[in-house]
Amino acid sequence: MAKVKKAYFCRNCGTEHGQWMGQCKSCGEWNTLVEEVISRGDEKIGTPKNTNNSAKASSKNLNEISFSEEHRFTSSNRELDRVLGGGIVPGSLVLLGGEPGIGKSTLMLQVAINTKRKYYTLVAKRVKSN
Repeated sequence: MAKVKKAYFCRNCGTEHGQWMGQCKSCGEWNTLVEEVISRGDEKIGTPKNTNNSAKASSKNLNEISFSEEHRFTSSNRELDRVLGGGIVPGSLVLLGGEPGIGKSTLMLQVAINTKRKYYTLVAKRVKSN
């Protein structure tokens, strides 16, 4: 039987720990460490079993990427469409982040009203306990 390797990650800050502790050494929060399996023996979790070394990934400049392959619809906001590569891809996920009060929710409300489509929003807040 292959040995299972585990690590413990803080749900608050994401720091990896080699063993479980009551308090995260990085952010100081209590009871935030969760156990995750890193690998089972020689097989690593998340890597494909049949790897083809002939096709290697390479980086490209943004102006080298063609954005016409996917069907996109306009958000009625030219700058947002430009940032998203020409519009919103149906069924895609867009992560919008920033400081509180800069207009993330307002922007998304305007897009939803102007396009008359269904959107699902997940709001994540970082809560700090005393």
